[in-house]
Amino acid sequence: MRIIRAKDYDDMSRKAAIVLGAQVAAKPDSVLGLATGSSPVGMYKLLIEWCKNGDLDFSNVKSVNLDEYFGLTADNDQSYAYFMYHNLFKGINIDIKNTYLPDGTNPDVANECARYDAVIDSMGGVDIQVLGIGGNGHIGFNEPSDVFKLGTHCVTLDKKTIEANSRFFNSIDEVPTKAYTMGVGSIMKAKKILMVVNGEAKAQAMLDSFFGDITPRVQASILQMHPDCVIVADDAALKLIDEKFPGAVK
Repeated sequence: MRIIRAKDYDDMSRKAAIVLGAQVAAKPDSVLGLATGSSPVGMYKLLIEWCKNGDLDFSNVKSVNLDEYFGLTADNDQSYAYFMYHNLFKGINIDIKNTYLPDGTNPDVANECARYDAVIDSMGGVDIQVLGIGGNGHIGFNEPSDVFKLGTHCVTLDKKTIEANSRFFNSIDEVPTKAYTMGVGSIMKAKKILMVVNGEAKAQAMLDSFFGDITPRVQASILQMHPDCVIVADDAALKLIDEKFPGAVK
């Protein structure tokens, strides 16, 4: 596990984009595991810029996303399919047919979970998986639990997650209460992990996840066991680590 310090959101975005861009440049047919949320948006903007400048080519890239809200159609402006299209896919030269997300409209949970696991397996695995982290330490929508789930599953969202995501909706009542998510087992199979973290609201999760016990109550803590995990975090997100373990992150 390696933690890269960034001074602020823009610095975090730039350093993370360099890591992801290097993966695409080195292996043009990479399988990218992608994430939504506010944390990776700045990174995605830079990747779009570099693609338009001719510095990156996504034409042979494939992607799989971590999760999707249960019950939302792809054209719903709060769906993650919509988010990915408008924040990344339409700005780069990726073939949209090579981009995959769970189907939030499939009410057959067992069928959809099996289908999405098969999609991931058919690609030979993920080369680099982008992650954010929830305030409760969740990755994807893998909420605090008694176990680490292996494959894709449908999860009932934690109250704190619903509250945090309500800022994207007109009201908290509109936030879906369930989602399909890639399992921790699938995430851990990725050859490389790239986590982006910003803001003091994530400081406790960072401390618990990477300087605490490995426990399914803090799902991100399992990343301590990954052989190639890179975390790019800004000063605010590293605040509690700096206080409790001075010098641990250069």
